Amino acid sequence: MAQFTNVFVQQIAANGNAVFSETPVPGSNCIVHREGAGIVTLRGVTNQCRARYLVQFNGNIAIPTGGTVGPISIAIAVEGEALASATATVTPAAVENEFNVSAAAYVDVPRGCCVTVSVKNVNTQTIELQNASLIVTRIC
Repeated sequence: MAQFTNVFVQQIAANGNAVFSETPVPGSNCIVHREGAGIVTLRGVTNQCRARYLVQFNGNIAIPTGGTVGPISIAIAVEGEALASATATVTPAAVENEFNVSAAAYVDVPRGCCVTVSVKNVNTQTIELQNASLIVTRIC
């Protein structure tokens, strides 16, 4: 298991990734992340056909000052592609209204391969993210 966090407010451009600057719980050699980056690499180190991971995200999102009020979303992405089943959407009434969101997904990694996961802004405008936490747990 590993946990990556960033408590500070960060602005994420459209289609950009959240950045995780702290590692409260370091991962094993199967879960690889460089502090300050937005991508986590999951490795398929197993004797079985695949390794399975549970990826969980939680954070507060808002529309920054100067943004357009409307629905905003953030999603767990695998290999850069946002997962529709792991997308959180809220509709703030005004800019800087924060909402707590969460998403989770199981990710299978074939034996001997690697898969990257990230948390992606799937909007057409910049959003703010604060108190971001990404927990990755190897299930089997």
